[in-house]
Amino acid sequence: MTSSPHYIPQSDPPLPPWETLPTMYDLPSNNPEEPGLPDDFHFLQPLLLYLTFQPINWNPELVYSAADLNLYYDLQHPLWYKRPDWFGVVGVEKLYKGQDLRLSYVTWQEPANPFVVVELLSPGTEDEDLGTRRESAADKPPNKWEVYERILRIPYYVVFSRYTNELRAFQLVGGHYEAMNLTEGRLLMPEIDLSLGLWQGSFRDIERLWLRWFTLTGELIPAPTEEAAAATQRAIIAEQEATEAKQEAAQAKRKAEQLAERLRQLGVNPDELDELL
Repeated sequence: MTSSPHYIPQSDPPLPPWETLPTMYDLPSNNPEEPGLPDDFHFLQPLLLYLTFQPINWNPELVYSAADLNLYYDLQHPLWYKRPDWFGVVGVEKLYKGQDLRLSYVTWQEPANPFVVVELLSPGTEDEDLGTRRESAADKPPNKWEVYERILRIPYYVVFSRYTNELRAFQLVGGHYEAMNLTEGRLLMPEIDLSLGLWQGSFRDIERLWLRWFTLTGELIPAPTEEAAAATQRAIIAEQEATEAKQEAAQAKRKAEQLAERLRQLGVNPDELDELL
């Protein structure tokens, strides 16, 4: 049996919502009845986004992202939440109030709303993700599209289908979402000096088309394992080049010694040649 959150009575003047409404410690952090099909892709794809979300123009300590975390959004209905497949925030510390791992993301307790949200389409969530399901009753939660666009006003909303490899994105313009065009196959987000696009490659030893972060100019943002592998490869190449340089120097020395010996056999002192030159 679960108990309802305890609310602090209002004062005169009213206290701010972050003091009166439930915190992440009070609110549920999961819901077994949430629609969708959990699978390997819904674990690996958000993980790749998490590992490569590195806004170049932001202090890394003020960049936060999460996957499959409850996102509470409504002051009037504090128990309502959405659970994005992945979202990223800038201007927020990695730890809640600088000291605790988050159980949920409670917008009235945080300094900023998400900057970008990614939803991965699955058979049970498409209507919810794309906003085609409309709730008419006032006591029913709005769909994700309405929450992201109208309530939280998230600047970028991205939807990707693993089944069709279709990537769609929407940018908040004048209070509503407008479809974005791809630039060289990527979605540009100049505010964070990043772009988001599809990449054919191997992640966690699985080869497929992945959604991942790039720089604005199209360079891959490496995941830590990729960066380590690249550093190892650079070290191997540097060692090979050093070995080749030593071998070339040794070969040149041998040729010089052979030439000097040949000159001596001809009655020419190679040391005197150096003096003449």
